[in-house]
Amino acid sequence: MHYAMDDNPNMADLFGRMADMQQKMADTQDALAEERVSAEVGGGMVAVTADGRGRILGVKLDAAGLHLDAAGMKPEDIELLEDLLIAGVNKALDEAESLRTQKMQEAATSFLPPGMDLGGLMGGGEDSGPLI
Repeated sequence: MHYAMDDNPNMADLFGRMADMQQKMADTQDALAEERVSAEVGGGMVAVTADGRGRILGVKLDAAGLHLDAAGMKPEDIELLEDLLIAGVNKALDEAESLRTQKMQEAATSFLPPGMDLGGLMGGGEDSGPLI
């Protein structure tokens, strides 16, 4: 793009817009953390609840439908299994996010001049969730 002398973008305005965009992204991430979605599979034998950032918040297993009670599982065992499923899925999602962030940083860095670092611009961090 070619700018005439008085059409040059004002750097302060550009940085201000970037700051506004970053704040809007952070606000959107916060709002997504408050959203809830649910899905059932197996005719309702398994129900999962997640937040808008993709974190699993709950897993509910239908003990009778899955014949867990007939297999001798006590209600507290089923609750433990539900909690372990939540922890396992969230841990796998964390690992996938770390891998995604690392690979995206490597890809972006390959286009930068030597010594230039994107720092936190590529996302990541414990509370950020996936960047879209």
